[in-house]
Order: sequence, then structure tokens, then C-alpha cells
Amino acid sequence: MTLDQWRRGLGTLLSFAAFGVGGLVIGLAVAPLLRLGVRHPQQRQRIARQLIQQVFRAFIALMKGLGVLDYRLQGSERLNRGGHLIVANHPSLIDVVFLLAYTPNADCIVKGRLATNPFTRGPIHVAGYITNRDPEALLEAARQSLAQGNSLILFPEGTRTTPGRPIKFRRGGANIALRTSSPITPVLIQCSPTTLTKGEPWYHIPPRKVQMDLRVLDDLPTERASHLPTSQQARHLTRELSDYFNRELERIHDEPKRRASA
Repeated sequence: MTLDQWRRGLGTLLSFAAFGVGGLVIGLAVAPLLRLGVRHPQQRQRIARQLIQQVFRAFIALMKGLGVLDYRLQGSERLNRGGHLIVANHPSLIDVVFLLAYTPNADCIVKGRLATNPFTRGPIHVAGYITNRDPEALLEAARQSLAQGNSLILFPEGTRTTPGRPIKFRRGGANIALRTSSPITPVLIQCSPTTLTKGEPWYHIPPRKVQMDLRVLDDLPTERASHLPTSQQARHLTRELSDYFNRELERIHDEPKRRASA
């Protein structure tokens, strides 16, 4: 590795150490204090989410300050509206950090195993994030969250994107959108060079500093032919969402070539 990679590797280690310590502090100290001091569950969750939002902003600033990454966020004003289903692709482990950091009072659907991880279970429980253990319970929890005016963050791929392969969504996001009649706000995320992909350890340091680009686009319609069964509508919407993300990401990727040839 080059000297720059060693430096960024140290910065990555410090960043993840800070992330782990922050998760433990929230779980072991902040969460019990909130349970004692704030009796109303929704108010307690709102305070916890505001705290997590600020902690994640600090975490992003730390990574940027240590030279681990840089980032651009376009259309962030579209994240300030409640009652929207925020649907994003998932190229990197830290995608959710950016979305939670810049979406006020965000709810989030997370993997069930994270609710038992010692570094993440405290924040997940105190913030009331939704786990994907039970699909039926998930759908009802998503409906209630959106009805309360929360923004609900979802990565419909179900796992991180495999580099070089097309995006393929599962039906969870479409089912929630159709059954709750919630607007879909798409977020396109690019990570160059790729890092923290599925199965890639944190100490695999890319050859240059990571650039994260997040583009929050206009809402997508969810209206479908009412005579079709919901399962069929969800299948069609899932395919349309996958095609839309792949098409938009390809268009963005080809923008430099079009400008060069103009």
C-alpha cells in the first residue's frame, strides 16, 4: 500500500472506533436516561432520532476531516418532507449514515441481526427503527410510521449492491408504497472507488480517497391499475423501480462522455 493508503487506513480505523464507541454510549447511557426522563414513546423516539442525526453528521465530518472520503449531496431539500418513503440503492455500508444524517426525524428499516449487535442495538431500540424480521409486522410498523409523518428510509435490494451488476430490488419497498399510498422519493447513491461493499472488510483501503455522491430526485408516482391484485401491482412497481435506478445511474455515468463529445 502507498503512504496515502496507510494514512486513510488509519483514518478509517479511527472513524469506525468512534462509531462503535458512540453506539455503546447511546445504548448504555443515553437510552436509559431517555427511558427514565421521557415517558411518551413517540417523544422519546423523536429525541433519540435527533441525537442520532447529529452524531452521524459528526461521524461524516470526522471521516471527511481525516481524509477518508468526500461527498456531495444534491436535492437535500427533498429529504425535509415527512410522510415519504425514501428509496435508495445500497453500494456501501455507510449509505444509511448519510441518509439518517440529512433526513429530519427519519425512521429506517434495518436488518434484524443489527438489533442484537452490541454496537447498534442501543441506537436501534431507543430510536424505534423497524427491523425486517417479520414481514407482516414490518408492513404495519411502516404504515404507522408514515402516518405519523416520519420519513421512512428503505434499501429495497435487501443487501449491498454487488459492484458491476445491475440493481435488482425486492418487493418490500413496492408493497409498502402501494399499501400506504406514500410518495416515493428516490435517492441515487454512487461510491467511487467502491468500498465497504458486501463481504469487503474495512481494512481493504481503496487506491484513492472515496467520493460519495447522493442525488435526491423528484418523487415517483405509485398509482397503479386498481383492478390488478396488489401482488401483481407490487411486482410491476418493483421492476419499474429497478429499471429506473439502473437507467438513471447509467445516464449519470455517461454524462462526462456526452459533455466531452459535445
